[in-house]
Amino acid sequence: MAEPFGATSTTDDVLNGVNLSGMRILVTGVSAGLGVETARVLVAHGAEVVGAARDLVKAEAATAPVRAAAAKGGRLELVALDLASLASVRACADALVADGRKFDLVIANAGVMACPQGKTADGFETQFGTNHLGHFVFVNRIAKLFKPGARLVNLSSAGHRFSDVDLDDPNFEHTPYTEFGAYGRSKTANILFTVEFDRRHKANGMRATAVHPGTIQTELGRHMQPGNLQQVIDDMNKAAVAAGQPSVAWKTIPQGAATTVWAGIVAPADMVGGLYCEDCHVAEHAEGTAARGGVRPYALDPDRARALWAKSEEMVGERF
Repeated sequence: MAEPFGATSTTDDVLNGVNLSGMRILVTGVSAGLGVETARVLVAHGAEVVGAARDLVKAEAATAPVRAAAAKGGRLELVALDLASLASVRACADALVADGRKFDLVIANAGVMACPQGKTADGFETQFGTNHLGHFVFVNRIAKLFKPGARLVNLSSAGHRFSDVDLDDPNFEHTPYTEFGAYGRSKTANILFTVEFDRRHKANGMRATAVHPGTIQTELGRHMQPGNLQQVIDDMNKAAVAAGQPSVAWKTIPQGAATTVWAGIVAPADMVGGLYCEDCHVAEHAEGTAARGGVRPYALDPDRARALWAKSEEMVGERF
């Protein structure tokens, strides 16, 4: 790479001088925040972007800046996708497969965070069902549309440090529910899915990467009670001070989406394939919950990744 990128790099920094004309890219969650910014910078550099969203009316309004930024032949089209409903997931995937046009990059960006205990349309715990199982089915169903050399970028989070997946009780039927415990499980699942998808497809030139965007104020925190997010930040800062680390540094949305486009387009595939990235670099291993940075070894465990894949197939009733 011509330049080193880091925590303060923006999407425009990362794609400076990059022409994406001729590339077709799918981004889920384009009705707000990181999804909109990711679509914007891709379209501005000439890519054809398929944006998926649950609420197309909201997405249509939110993506007005995306269309305004279009250049070099870049364009955006929207498709309906509700990741909390496997019927919607399968319908969207089937329509894309029937259309037949291939993708150079798929960005699994959509998700929910720290919501009250609930269930998806199919009876799965909301965060695991939406963040992991919805994308698991969707991505696998459209995998035949990945071009040789295509990449998958799964948005995970430093929140994976809160908890490993629980393959014996994924729906909290026997385990006390906590909002961030459930979030942590789903974000660890995003990384483990990345590990196994990459293992299964890299021989065909397809690679997968998981990324942490950073600490950003977006609609992702909409389910939290007023003041709860600040309390979480205060607790994180207290732990950071105790561990001799700096306090939380907020990122802008363009800074938050930078690692996504870096891992999906700029970074060498062999450098990021099957790994977890943050601040536009591959993360180092870390232990415990105090350190915000780094990746916990359980999230990259290949045996755990294979076991999650099998459990996910069992839960959704579909083999891939």
